[in-house]
Amino acid sequence: MKEIWGQWDDEVKRLFYCHYGDLPYLLNVKVDEHLFRALAQYWNSAYSCFTFGKVNFVPTIEEYTTLLHCPKIQVDRIYARHANVSAFSKKLMNITGMSEQWVTTRIKQKRDCKCIPWRNLRDLILAHPDLKKRVDVFALSIYGLVIFPKALGHVDEAVSDLFDRLGKGTTPVPAILAETFRSLNTCRRAGEERFIGCAQLLLSWFHSHFWKVEKVSYRIFSENYSPLKELVATPRQEKDVEWRAPWMVPNEILYRCGDFDWVPLLGVWGAVGYALLLALRQYRSKQFISPTYGLAQCEFVFTGNNYKKKVREISNA
Repeated sequence: MKEIWGQWDDEVKRLFYCHYGDLPYLLNVKVDEHLFRALAQYWNSAYSCFTFGKVNFVPTIEEYTTLLHCPKIQVDRIYARHANVSAFSKKLMNITGMSEQWVTTRIKQKRDCKCIPWRNLRDLILAHPDLKKRVDVFALSIYGLVIFPKALGHVDEAVSDLFDRLGKGTTPVPAILAETFRSLNTCRRAGEERFIGCAQLLLSWFHSHFWKVEKVSYRIFSENYSPLKELVATPRQEKDVEWRAPWMVPNEILYRCGDFDWVPLLGVWGAVGYALLLALRQYRSKQFISPTYGLAQCEFVFTGNNYKKKVREISNA
């Protein structure tokens, strides 16, 4: 993917940035497995946050939205998986612009899910006559291989459902966080379980708090400023620790849903709770233990009994 991106000229790259934000910078983020394993040990499954001593710390919707830096995202358009979704082949036809025969012959079954191999998408990116479709398929590949890497070397059906709605301005951030939190919970419970989430974005978020405020200054007010781009290019030093996000000016912060002091996040494979009140230190506020009644019961997968009812209740809220 890095090789394909490097071959594109500035015009194609600008088209990508306009529709999908700063995703390509994730291709240059090297995942430090030792750091990631150490970081996962501090994940608090009970409250869905990292706990370092007496300090709670968690990636937030606002921070991830800023890092992705996508002008098409509408933060109030949240993704919710419908009970009756259209066929995988139909979504792929819409995204790729290819015929039903082309799509159906390339769909594979991997365990309990349908998917399409990356090699087929790669060939399409290199040969598709429509420039916009090449960009769309490349973005779908990043979502399927980097952000939601469930079946290695393949793009999962559930990812295409989310991606199909990005063109309508739907924000992918809550879904990205939901699967990150759910996978961290699984890793903590199972020990050596594979992390199914965007490790590159999580580590970028973690490293981004290792900056001094002076390194960002007035640039955060520029529409063209990309914290993810600068993060990849900036060397880090041990003394540059700042447990806040100096590259972001918070406006409104989502921290509750209805009468609950937590927010349910819907992912592509399941749902999980999010209790930002535990981590207000990141927004220069006091940190305290908030009421989280029902938070643990929020986590579930989109299978089994009653999950459709839960999705409807969360979507309505």
